[in-house]
Amino acid sequence: MIPAPPAPFPALLARPVAVLGAGVSGQGVLALLGAVGSQGVLYDERAENAKRHFSAATAAGHGLVVFSPGFAPDHPWLAVARAAGCTCVGELDFASLFWRGDVVAITGTNGKTTLTEYLAHALTAVGRPAGATGNVGYPFSRFVVEQTGRADVAVCEVSSFQAETLQYLRPSATLWTNFAEDHLERHPGMAAYFSAKWRLVERTPPRAVMVGTSVHNSPYISGRILSDSARLMTEGRPADVRLSGSPFASYPQRENFVLAAAWWQHAGLPESALYAAAQSFQLGQHRLSPVGEKRGVTFWNDSKATNFHAVEAALATFAGPVLWIGGGKAKGGDLAGFVRRIARHIRHAFLLGETSSALTGYCREAQVPASACASLADAVHGAFVMASTGDHIVLSPGFASFDMFRGYDDRGRQFQHLVENL
Repeated sequence: MIPAPPAPFPALLARPVAVLGAGVSGQGVLALLGAVGSQGVLYDERAENAKRHFSAATAAGHGLVVFSPGFAPDHPWLAVARAAGCTCVGELDFASLFWRGDVVAITGTNGKTTLTEYLAHALTAVGRPAGATGNVGYPFSRFVVEQTGRADVAVCEVSSFQAETLQYLRPSATLWTNFAEDHLERHPGMAAYFSAKWRLVERTPPRAVMVGTSVHNSPYISGRILSDSARLMTEGRPADVRLSGSPFASYPQRENFVLAAAWWQHAGLPESALYAAAQSFQLGQHRLSPVGEKRGVTFWNDSKATNFHAVEAALATFAGPVLWIGGGKAKGGDLAGFVRRIARHIRHAFLLGETSSALTGYCREAQVPASACASLADAVHGAFVMASTGDHIVLSPGFASFDMFRGYDDRGRQFQHLVENL
């Protein structure tokens, strides 16, 4: 049975609740509201199954507004709701009010989905029922509905969009993998992006915080308190023979294992079980994996690489320059600097989407041969024509997918289909 939330929420739930956003988060909130006997009203400017307008008069009919991560804190609808005296809470934060199990929060610029799924896998293997939730595509609100009474631990991926407005979530532990440039289309700068994620640290017991090298070495940590025990050396670790053959044998995934091992020890769980779980764990799709070989040319799908840091890590794993397929919907950041950092890893760039023109120019400045492509099919075929035996063609976009695809998974599936049909 789902427990009741603390005051003043029972009174707020007696009135219809405004749910902003008709995607998976909004649908999860509706499911949770239904499970606790409350009514939700869905609002979304673009969804046919929702009301398209949210005015001051509309807000006056609600006492509580629950919003999806896509709604920035300064969204006009949230301003209207606050002006009307409504209590405004993010989806993940709202769901936490109904969860009585542990929450292990996972955040970072990269690797957080893998770490989330791996810890849930490892915990379940040692008899602690756990599930991956949050920004993995399984909203915490739906997790609460479906896993209350089944799971003891919610391993919760938390994006900066979810973290920046937290008021109620109190993680049992927070693991922050790394920090690099990302999401500057939403946050006004790197300091704001760092501060959004730092809210998780502020809300976690100090001895249960673990952060990677790039986090505690960040200039944005200046003036913030972080214990020595929280500062993990996650970069440049020597090889660990016990991880051979697992997804964590090499970087960038090795960083995830270091964080998992630190928390595992903190939780008092057997080290041998974590290594066993590493061997049985399988990476999710679209994370730097070979998807085919044609004429001695290997194709790699890394469609989930939606920021600069992920691309840099992926390209660094190859011994020589690759044929790179990149580009997509802009997320802000220093494009010129990004191209300069990856230039030595690229023999020829095949560029897609709304950033293709700018990237082509920066490639020219960095003396990287580049071609702007009208479609993913053009990029795949162009790269294959240019490739020789032993070459690697790598889709590692570095940008969001929504200018040309339904999501990174759609982009990855289309890439794999194109490769299979060459």
